[in-house]
Amino acid sequence: MPRYLSLLESGELHDRSLVMGNLLRDCTLCPRECRIDRTQDASGFCRSGHLPIVASYCAHHGEEPVLSGTRGSGTIFFGHCNLRCVFCQNHQISQPAHSLRGNEVSLERLAGIMLELQSMECHNINFVSPSHFAAQIVKGVEIAASKGLRIPLVYNTNGYESLNTLRLLDGVIDIYLPDLKYSDNSAALEYSKAKDYVRHARSSIVEMKRQVGDLVVGSDGIARSGLIIRHLVLPNDLAGSGESLRFIREEIEAKTFISTMSQYFPTHKAGKYPLLSRPIGQREYEKVLEWLDRFGLENGWVQDYSSKDYYCPDFKKSQPFEVD
Repeated sequence: MPRYLSLLESGELHDRSLVMGNLLRDCTLCPRECRIDRTQDASGFCRSGHLPIVASYCAHHGEEPVLSGTRGSGTIFFGHCNLRCVFCQNHQISQPAHSLRGNEVSLERLAGIMLELQSMECHNINFVSPSHFAAQIVKGVEIAASKGLRIPLVYNTNGYESLNTLRLLDGVIDIYLPDLKYSDNSAALEYSKAKDYVRHARSSIVEMKRQVGDLVVGSDGIARSGLIIRHLVLPNDLAGSGESLRFIREEIEAKTFISTMSQYFPTHKAGKYPLLSRPIGQREYEKVLEWLDRFGLENGWVQDYSSKDYYCPDFKKSQPFEVD
C-alpha cells in the first residue's frame, strides 16, 4: 500500500498539511525563498498564489514503462514553474505569455482529480512541476486519501527543490522522478535562472534516495516505489552529462535507474542562444551512452536517437527489486 495511507491513519498527514500550509504565508517551499504571503499575493518567482493551477490532467502513456504501463500514468500538469528554462518544451504551461490564474482549482477539486484518475484505472498519480505547489498537493492528498485514494504518488520534478520541503514529503511520496539538468551552475544560471541549481538538485536527489530507496516494481511491471533520475542531453554538452553521471555513480548508487533522453529540440527561447540553437547530434548522444557504460550505470531507459521512443537494452541485466 502507498506510504501516505499510514500517515493518514496516524494523523501525521494532517499535521504535515498544516505545517506546509503555513509555509505559504512566508513562502520557502523552493530554493527561491521568495518569502511572500501566497495566501494574499502571487508576485513570487513562480507567479502562483494560494490555489493550485492545473493546466491539464490525463492518463499519460508517454512516461517511462514502469510508470505508464498499459493504463497510463495519472498525470496532473501544474501551471508555472520555479525555473525559467529557455529551452522548456512545456513553456506554454511553465512560462505562459498570459496568466494561468483562470486554471486555479480548489484543494477539494485537486483531490477530486486524483480520484478521477484513479477511477480511470491509472497506475499512479503523477504530479508534474509540483515544487511550488507542494503544500497544496499534500492537502489534496489528505482529502483524496480520506475518500479512497489508494495508488502510488509520483513527484515529477525539475530537481530544484528545498530540502526542508522534501523532508516534509517523506512518507507522502512513493516515487521520485527528478531531473538532473546541469553539472555547472554558470549554465544553470544562463539557461534556467538558477545560479545554485547543482547544489540543490544534487542534495535533493540524495534526500529522495534516502526516503524511497531503489526502484521497486510489482509483478505486473509497474513501479511501486523508488527513485528514477531523468537526464536530458543538451547540445554542446551544456548539461555536463559526464559529471552528472559520475555524481550518480559515486554519490547515489550504480544500480540507480536513469532515464536518458535524446528529445531536446530548440524551442521557446533557445534559438536566441547559439549553443542551444540546434538539436543534439548523434555522436553527442552516443558519447553520453558511452559514459553510462563507463560508470557501470546499466539500469533504466534510453531514448532511441532517431525515434525518440524509449527502449531499454540493458533493462534485463539488473532488474529492479520486485514485489508481489
